Amino acid sequence: MARIAGVDLPNNKRVDIALTYIFGIGPARSKRIIEATKVDPAKRVKDLGEGEINLLAKAVNEVGKIEGDLRREVVQNIKRLMDIGCYRGLRHRRGLPCRGQRTKTNARTRKGKKKTVGRGKKAVGKKG
Repeated sequence: MARIAGVDLPNNKRVDIALTYIFGIGPARSKRIIEATKVDPAKRVKDLGEGEINLLAKAVNEVGKIEGDLRREVVQNIKRLMDIGCYRGLRHRRGLPCRGQRTKTNARTRKGKKKTVGRGKKAVGKKG
């Protein structure tokens, strides 16, 4: 099993797909890394040699922020929004969608499991 940037890449995946398992590397960046290292993208991770793994690891480290550094930066950005009290920060604080989606229905991913609210007790009073 190849280990790049602290992530174990799955053995049975193609190299171009396996690189996307690293946080901060998507399909486009993966393709750019493979072109730079001249590794066959159709090869499976288990078939890579030690030299090819080292080439990929060097290229991945040169790409920019990935894994821990990138995660830390994202968390700090969200914390900054919450601290300054902007609209997006308030939405993050309340666990609601930040990008204008409707919340009357849907938004279950952000809001969590539905909490059914009871009707309450019917008010009993005098007529008139």
